[in-house]
Amino acid sequence: MSMMGELNFFLGLQIKQTKNGIFISQSKYCKELLNRFEMKNVKQMATPLITACYLDKDETGQSIDIKNIEV
Repeated sequence: MSMMGELNFFLGLQIKQTKNGIFISQSKYCKELLNRFEMKNVKQMATPLITACYLDKDETGQSIDIKNIEV
């Protein structure tokens, strides 16, 4: 990588290297998707999920085999 210079993009990920660490984001990819589907100027909406809900592992629950689930 040193011959190529600083790594900025890799497999659709935007990579920013600073003295505090390496930060990875997909902001450029998201902007390209919005442009591609003409959604750049659409009205923003809040997240339709409950953000204060915490999910815990169900230790006593029954295991299932996802290969045998009928849709």
